[in-house]
Amino acid sequence: MNITQLKCFLAAAEMLHFGRAAQSLDILPATLGRHVKQLEDHLGVPLFQRTTRAVTLTEAGSRVLEDGRALVAQAEAFEEKARAVRSARAHVLRVGAIDSAAAGLIPQILHHLHAAHPDLEIQIVEQKTIHLLPKLLSGSLDIAFCRPPDIRDPRLVFRTLFYETAVVALPKSHPLAGRDAIEIADLAEEPLIVPDRRSRPHSHDLTMSLFLGAGLTARVAQIAEEKQTIVNLVAAGTGLAIVPRWTSRLRVEGVRFIPLARTDATSQAKLILAASWTRETRDPLRDSLLAVLDAQLATLEATA
Repeated sequence: MNITQLKCFLAAAEMLHFGRAAQSLDILPATLGRHVKQLEDHLGVPLFQRTTRAVTLTEAGSRVLEDGRALVAQAEAFEEKARAVRSARAHVLRVGAIDSAAAGLIPQILHHLHAAHPDLEIQIVEQKTIHLLPKLLSGSLDIAFCRPPDIRDPRLVFRTLFYETAVVALPKSHPLAGRDAIEIADLAEEPLIVPDRRSRPHSHDLTMSLFLGAGLTARVAQIAEEKQTIVNLVAAGTGLAIVPRWTSRLRVEGVRFIPLARTDATSQAKLILAASWTRETRDPLRDSLLAVLDAQLATLEATA
């Protein structure tokens, strides 16, 4: 039994004429008759008494008529609710972002995006790149701001935006906290907090490459996953950390963020930020976000 069969039954019951009932549904009389017959076969009882002169409801047809109307009304309400959800979804953009982009990039572009598209709803998912990319492929995200992996899935587009600046996070009470800039050599004996390479390869490799470029070995004292955790550990005196400048927007009490002194080594150690989306997909809302991003790119890069 299906809704089409029920609709044919209701139309025929109302018109008591298969030809006019078929016309009201914009189908052929033979098609309507087939659907009614399939419904009768499924139920095991005739619903109509048909003669060459008239069509009338049988007792079974009369008894199930109101229930049939209720079922069709419920199905139509179900469809309408689903369409409403789909219509609402048409104004929702699902954006993924790594922690630094969530702290620094997203707040800056939301104002401009809402000004240009006041009806647009933004849903933000903050996660690591390794979790964001599968969400793009599954369709649960429309765009993500992430670190492009060394091996890139050909199903995804990666558009480089700019490079984030690395700074040193250290306690305000630390002897280096008064500096305007810090050399890597100044950190040679300092305990460092770094993320695990398996989950955050770019951030992990940034610290290691900076020390390697200076001819030093990083003294890793603690492994931590999230930037918020890392900065809190810095505040607690566990160690220092090299983090993206936008991490300073987390504003943890007792922590200063000081730029690294410009050297050949520091200029080569970069944290790339890219926008990624599923290849060969069209999305006007995503395009609107990218247009706002393009217009603000220079300003955003200056703060990164």
